[in-house]
Amino acid sequence: MAAPGDREKAAHVGRRHFLKGAALGGVAAAASVASAQTEQGLPGSASSAAASTGGAKVDASLPRPAGATPRSEESSVRDRSVTYSSCGGDYMVDVLRSLGIEYFAATPGNTFMGIHEAVINYGMLTQPNLRFITTMHEEASVAMSHGYSKIEGKPMACMMHTTVGLQHGAMAIYNAYADRVPIFMMVGAWIDAARRPNAVDWMHAASDGPAMVRDFTKWDDTPGSLRHFSESAFRAWKFAMTPPYGPTLLAVDTLMQEDEIPGGKDRAPPIPKLPRISPPAGEQGAVKEVARLLANAENPVIYADRAARTPEGLKLLVELAEALQAPVCDSGNRMNFPWRHPLNQSRRSRQVMSDADVVLALEPGDPFTLFARMDARGNTSSALKPGARRITVSSVELMPKGNYQDLQRYTSEVDLAMEADAEATLPMLIEEVRRQLPSGRKSAREARGKAFADAHREEFAMAKEAAANGWDDSPISTARLYMELYEQIKNEDWSLVSPSGMQGSWSQQLWTADRHYQYIGGWGAAGIGYIAPATLGAALANQKYGRLSVSFVGDGDLMFGPGILWTAAHERIPLLYIVHNNRCYHTEIMQLQAIANRRQRGIDRVHIGCAIDNPNINYAMMAKSLGLHGEGPIENPRDLGPALKRAIATVKRGEPALVDVVSQGR
Repeated sequence: MAAPGDREKAAHVGRRHFLKGAALGGVAAAASVASAQTEQGLPGSASSAAASTGGAKVDASLPRPAGATPRSEESSVRDRSVTYSSCGGDYMVDVLRSLGIEYFAATPGNTFMGIHEAVINYGMLTQPNLRFITTMHEEASVAMSHGYSKIEGKPMACMMHTTVGLQHGAMAIYNAYADRVPIFMMVGAWIDAARRPNAVDWMHAASDGPAMVRDFTKWDDTPGSLRHFSESAFRAWKFAMTPPYGPTLLAVDTLMQEDEIPGGKDRAPPIPKLPRISPPAGEQGAVKEVARLLANAENPVIYADRAARTPEGLKLLVELAEALQAPVCDSGNRMNFPWRHPLNQSRRSRQVMSDADVVLALEPGDPFTLFARMDARGNTSSALKPGARRITVSSVELMPKGNYQDLQRYTSEVDLAMEADAEATLPMLIEEVRRQLPSGRKSAREARGKAFADAHREEFAMAKEAAANGWDDSPISTARLYMELYEQIKNEDWSLVSPSGMQGSWSQQLWTADRHYQYIGGWGAAGIGYIAPATLGAALANQKYGRLSVSFVGDGDLMFGPGILWTAAHERIPLLYIVHNNRCYHTEIMQLQAIANRRQRGIDRVHIGCAIDNPNINYAMMAKSLGLHGEGPIENPRDLGPALKRAIATVKRGEPALVDVVSQGR
């Protein structure tokens, strides 16, 4: 740590420099704060700044970046000597509060100090449930917002420091974009070039900062006034919350946050009224046609990707499946359909779809790979039998398009493509299906449903048998890891907030889940580093409902941002982290093995570049050092149950805990 004298001599204090006036030497530090009145109405003058600093004048000889406006008594930055009772940041907090914002996640940065200070000294004192969440990385701030939204069904706010903070958050933004998740993001920005205080702020400024992530955000804006901010904030909220959901971004002028409201608080711009958003439903004629095809099909199949946005969507999908006695193949990207429902055929999706004569795909992420198959040479063939009808109901086509898209191929053969929100369309479709179902085929539908129920029971029995294999192995099998936990939480109001596919989907094969919040799916764009912070955001949303949140996190994923464990402890967010510690990037090892075998080179060296060992990481010790209850590393399977029990007890007391389990690769 630098000594006080060293700090005084520093030209500036890096990215997180809260000492904004620091310059080259003692007297020069005061010179950079001389200010003139601005268009935002900041009172004060160069003479008042000089008086407050012992009469120091602006030193025009101080070095400045090329192209920077010369520092002078007429062109300067803020006047720290002026006080006032209202500020733009307070108004912004009132605007965001009117949107229902309850949480702000951020790693502190000087370009949004105005909002930061307003949240903690104005918002949190006047709004008891308003909370500032401190993170160690902007990617964690965005990812926490991602997980929170999937539980709560609305955005939380995250703030980032100008261009460099936005770049840190970019991967998490892309995950949210691909996962159709609403996030309300703000980034500080030096809009007025004449008032940028020093070289670092010039380096961090951009004429169009949001352009860096525009291709994978739904909408962005750079407000030029407080009235513009309120209107843009409401527009950002509406864009984020209109299916397909997505992240939105506002670049907010740093000084507009800090300056006094022009004319005082009594003359602040009015705050707009938040409307109720009605998602776009399908056109009535198209709905009738889809219902006709489904009602008259011999083997209809429903495929659900991100179809159930809300608990109501889950309920509606069950109604449709039961009316048709049609199987449902759930992608696992959401809790779309109860895991133990007899019509759930997710584990047999390929076989079921190959027999279908009509497939209804609800919010499919990639219709091409759903309806087609590709071999190693890139040749494609249909995944369905000849003559099968393909129907999609998807809001993805309504998403603004940039260069980054997850629409995949454009040549997917679809017979009827309904560009609408699937959940909003389901009530009309269910009513129309029930109206058009042939009464004379009721027994055939019942027989079809019974056959799928029998197949589901058989699949469940096979999964239990497979899970028993290697029960006492060390490293511990992932099946035992999942089942030991489930035995202890199955009678609790639990919520699995992490993706389950990474360990073989044992939860979906063996657990019973029928509530929307019990599984929120994965990361959207498969960006590593998502799980630890996003699941903490989901646990934050679950906290007020008293739910027991559990998260399986890979060792590699956790090491992308272990600082999130400190946030969990500091904010006292109850969450059980279970580290799937296979001491490697296992997917990459499997891929290297396949390539090495193809080239006949053996697999004895594939650990190089993939192993996470030598030394082994003690995640339990790391968790303890960051303030969590830590258990492990657990290597003996007999020690797993007791360790989980102690950790669960900690979480039920309202504290986070981590169990480090040395596990098999999958």
